[in-house]
Amino acid sequence: MNEVSDMEVRGKRVFVRSSLNVALNEEGKIADDFRIRMSAPTIRELSEGGARVVVAGHLGRPEGRDEKLSLKALVPRLEELLGQDVSFVSDCVGAEAEKAVSEMSDGDVMLLENLRFHKGEVENDPVFAQQLERLADLYVNDAFDVAHRAHASVFQLPKLLLSSMGPQFAEELKVLDRILQHPDRPFVAVVGGSKVESKARFAVKLAEKADVVLVANLVRDAMPEIPSNVLAASDGVRVGERELDIGPETTARFIEEIRKARTVFWSGPLGMAEEEAYQAGSLAVAKAILEIPRFSVIGGGDITAFLGLMGLREKFTHVSTGGGAMLAYVAGEKLPGIIALEHSYHG
Repeated sequence: MNEVSDMEVRGKRVFVRSSLNVALNEEGKIADDFRIRMSAPTIRELSEGGARVVVAGHLGRPEGRDEKLSLKALVPRLEELLGQDVSFVSDCVGAEAEKAVSEMSDGDVMLLENLRFHKGEVENDPVFAQQLERLADLYVNDAFDVAHRAHASVFQLPKLLLSSMGPQFAEELKVLDRILQHPDRPFVAVVGGSKVESKARFAVKLAEKADVVLVANLVRDAMPEIPSNVLAASDGVRVGERELDIGPETTARFIEEIRKARTVFWSGPLGMAEEEAYQAGSLAVAKAILEIPRFSVIGGGDITAFLGLMGLREKFTHVSTGGGAMLAYVAGEKLPGIIALEHSYHG
């Protein structure tokens, strides 16, 4: 696969698929800018290289146009991170977008409106991809968080343009490959979160690679089989089908295993960590991971948001922008975003 450094970008319109799906507060302001901060260096690099940078992404899961999910809210923060003006166009395809791009100068950065305002994005519509193609000469995918989605801007567009993987995307794969291929052992994985069925399948796959897998009760309950190296929660706060936190006995057992580890991979909080009353288990596990220097990787929106709130996120070795994509990759699935880049247009 090509990398950005392989491309001559000066004077070219470069379509960058970025990770921009951030959390917004009730006022429509950015609540957590982590993904934007991870996306900014690639955009800056292209701009400084003389590219005309056309940034695209999505926010939420709109059904048609929804002004509450407009990417316009991201412009001020993106300008702060880049140290330059960022123009905004109120659509991602069509005459308005094409005119705006045609008026760009070398080094300019433009943000397109939410790709998911058009159903063609999530439906992987090749016609929608052709509309996006009119805005660019080159394509860069730097959005690892959607690499597991066969969406038009991820899967179809690379077939139409000379394409490359962005630096942030490449770094994600480098870190995850280290865990998969040659982790420092003992290797301990921690699996929680709310999407228990997908997490359960993932935990079984991960058990083939890790020395110990620590799972929350709901994940354990959904597992079709429980490998011998899976350690499930034995106590906790549970109401009906909801697991609110792991209990003190489980917390102690999990910490005991983590303290032996040289590599820790963590996906998903161990309960409803967004509520202060149920943060104890996840917080204790986080602090145990950070007690000594070790290779530590976390991923998934809920856990990264929680650790950001606690001021602990940046202390981990690597924080993935992806949740589902990270799980799918570690579980050995072939991601559509990678397949597309491997078979992209080469001229």
